[in-house]
Amino acid sequence: MPYATQVIEKGTSYSFVAEAKPPTVTMPRIKALMTGSIPGFIDVVVNLNSPALLDDNLIWQAKTAGKRIIFYGDDTWVKLFPKHFVEYDGTTSFFVSDFTEVDDNVTRHLDRVLKREDWDLLILHYLGLDHIGHVTGPNSPLVGPKLREMDNILKKIHISLLSKEGEASLPSLLVVCGDHGMSETGSHGGSSEGEVHTPLLFISSAFEKRSGPLTQPELVQQTDLASTLAVGLGLPISRNSVGTLILPVVGGKTMREQLRFLHLNGFQLSRLLEENTPAYEKDPGYEQFKIAEKSHGNWIKLYLEGNNSEILMNLGKKVLKQYLEALKTLSASLSKQVAQYDMYSMMVGTVIVMEVLVLLLLSVPKALSSRAEFEVPLSPSLFSLLFYLMCLVLCAVHVIVCTSAESLCYFCSMSWLTALGVMMLISALMCGILSAIGKILENSRLPVKNPVASSSSWSEVDVLMLAGTIGHVLSLGASSFIEEEHQTWYFLINTLCLALCQELCRNHFLLTECDPQHGISLKQNFDGIGEASDCKSIDVPASGNSKLDKVASSAEFIKGSDKWISLASPWIILICCRLLRSLNQTGVQWAHRPDFGHWLTSSEHKSELSFLAAVSLVMIFFLVQRRCSLVSKIAMALGLLGVYSYRAAIGNVVFPWQHDSKDISKGITEARFVYVFVLGIVFTGTKDLLKSQVISADSSVKSTGLWEVYSGLVLLAALLFRPHNLPVLVFCLLIQTMMTKYIWRPLKCDAAQITIMHYWFGQAFFYFQGNSNGIATVDVSAGFVGLESYVEIPAIFLTAFATYAGPLLWAIHLLCYLSSEVSRNAAAVGHGCFCYALMRSIPVAVYILLPWTRTTLRKCKTENTRAVHSSAQRYAVCHWNGRKKRVA
Repeated sequence: MPYATQVIEKGTSYSFVAEAKPPTVTMPRIKALMTGSIPGFIDVVVNLNSPALLDDNLIWQAKTAGKRIIFYGDDTWVKLFPKHFVEYDGTTSFFVSDFTEVDDNVTRHLDRVLKREDWDLLILHYLGLDHIGHVTGPNSPLVGPKLREMDNILKKIHISLLSKEGEASLPSLLVVCGDHGMSETGSHGGSSEGEVHTPLLFISSAFEKRSGPLTQPELVQQTDLASTLAVGLGLPISRNSVGTLILPVVGGKTMREQLRFLHLNGFQLSRLLEENTPAYEKDPGYEQFKIAEKSHGNWIKLYLEGNNSEILMNLGKKVLKQYLEALKTLSASLSKQVAQYDMYSMMVGTVIVMEVLVLLLLSVPKALSSRAEFEVPLSPSLFSLLFYLMCLVLCAVHVIVCTSAESLCYFCSMSWLTALGVMMLISALMCGILSAIGKILENSRLPVKNPVASSSSWSEVDVLMLAGTIGHVLSLGASSFIEEEHQTWYFLINTLCLALCQELCRNHFLLTECDPQHGISLKQNFDGIGEASDCKSIDVPASGNSKLDKVASSAEFIKGSDKWISLASPWIILICCRLLRSLNQTGVQWAHRPDFGHWLTSSEHKSELSFLAAVSLVMIFFLVQRRCSLVSKIAMALGLLGVYSYRAAIGNVVFPWQHDSKDISKGITEARFVYVFVLGIVFTGTKDLLKSQVISADSSVKSTGLWEVYSGLVLLAALLFRPHNLPVLVFCLLIQTMMTKYIWRPLKCDAAQITIMHYWFGQAFFYFQGNSNGIATVDVSAGFVGLESYVEIPAIFLTAFATYAGPLLWAIHLLCYLSSEVSRNAAAVGHGCFCYALMRSIPVAVYILLPWTRTTLRKCKTENTRAVHSSAQRYAVCHWNGRKKRVA
């Protein structure tokens, strides 16, 4: 951007680095720019369909003051500020495949608007650079031309504004800023340095021309822009703004005006502190502001007396410094306290989640029994006196809270009938919990008939699964563990592979030492499992003679070379996981480090990426087509060919006969070609499932239907994944095949063990894709594959599926596997579903509880700190008074 660089180095301008607070997505950042407040993370969800902004903001103040505002660009502004613009033209920001039309739609108005005199504020929000980052990354060759285009537009606007300025007119102000930055992968939403640091440039003939060497830009807060623009435009500072005045922008004004501006800013911040903090008078920032205000009064007295000496100048600089320190402290204090949370609604939701978790835990014995019963004793509870008493008490609490609450509460805004239903649900769940506990205590007191001494013990795999689950839940108590959660899952699945290897070795080596009587052949192999009656209760915790029985029976699966493949399987899986870790760096601490994915996606390695993508698609076909019908196999082959054609059309990969210089397109035809086969395969599988339920009793029809639905979703994932991520899908299918054939069947793992393994690998593959717990790693471009314009429902579905493809594919594979294994009893699917629900509920419930614990601890810490400070102050005052008496 040569013109912008020239203005910064030699022109009348001030440049800064503005720090944005997470979440770094468009709608919350526009709110921060215009209100000066810090939006919450709930705005990420609202970002999809922004409601009108009701908070006090700069646009509303300008409109109230009679200023005429024109806007062109992201239609999020039009939704946030309806009826605020005298002229506007909004463009959807969600269709990220569009690099040019969104910007051309803004630029086409420029020549006409810049010649007119009927406007006071002009807001332009360009989208092309953001879209390029989402689709092709920050190092794309498309970034350079787009920046030069933005530089030419900046030059056109600046020259036009300068030509309009005369002796009688006020100087114009041109502000260039970004709402958010860009991560190493081209996305945004998180808290990495590239995402939170944005440029902020003020250009005006009112500033002094720059002289001397160029200095490092000062770091300011993005919320400071609202206060600075309000002061510059002669408008009131927004009521909820936590920003401070950027002093260099008004540095050309007289000392009296500068102090007046800082006093206005300090007064607004102190009023906001009074509204949000009961003990605001003890706040250090408030005390500093009062001291600065008093010094300001003394300066005014000297100024009115006509004193123009050096004393007045020094005192003014001192007051200026005091104000700046007070504003900084006030802003920091408000940034921590001004965020308001709907505590009552959060508490109601937390109670319901915890009640459901307790019911799941109490139902474990029955749910994992041979009948797989999950009973919630709600019917007796609804007719008990306790239920009605609890319902009455909760309704009374709800009325008291909603009538006395000063701030708006979501739960209180709901209809009374809905609120009554929620209270009845809470009461019923609580009565159900008490009833379940009562039954457990009653059964424990009854004498046990025909007790069977169980000699079964937990294996190392069982202990690891329990310890790993507890360890992961405990790790959620530290933010650093959450930021790097992928390390936890990588460690768990690696350790699981080692434990499985030990279990397989024990089984194979114990087989040679077993009694020959245990060597009765079941005539079973890896490809077909017989119908032995003893296998019907394989998913029920055994209470047989010993673990040796399980070893002997499972060892009969091993035939010839399959024994050594089984022993090698955990090590092969370990190698696959290590290769996947090198493909995509994720997390926060090391996300910036180069990985194999960066190497593949660079423009000079397109041929290598094309070869890898082609091999991956071929392997996907061979791994997934085994259980499908002939029609589905043909559809799968054509669909995978369409996937490669789509990636070639948009320029990610090339055909051997294709030149790099070929014009690229959006690949809409190719993507829709694949969608046809995805829908066809899923439809065929669904038809077989319905046929097995209604007409046919053959379990093979149901099994084929399930696997065909699964293969259709695999084809959809192959289309949505970036080309360098196709090996993730290949290794996912390969690991599932190896564990099915060479680990779970030989070890005769029960449904609970298999479910936990699926859950662990699903979580690990979420991170193998390059995802993290930050919003920035969400691949938004996946939601627009095959779409010509932004269509909300398909875009949301495709984005969600591409993001959570790893856990989804493993969860669906669990259902397919448990349903298709003829050796498992009918309760296996029920066991798997219950275990999966429990595995998801425990971390969710614990993570919901953590904020309450942290808030309580932080409150206790603050109370103790204040007590210590007040004690120290009393001691200092007494000590000083005693000293004064001694001196006197």
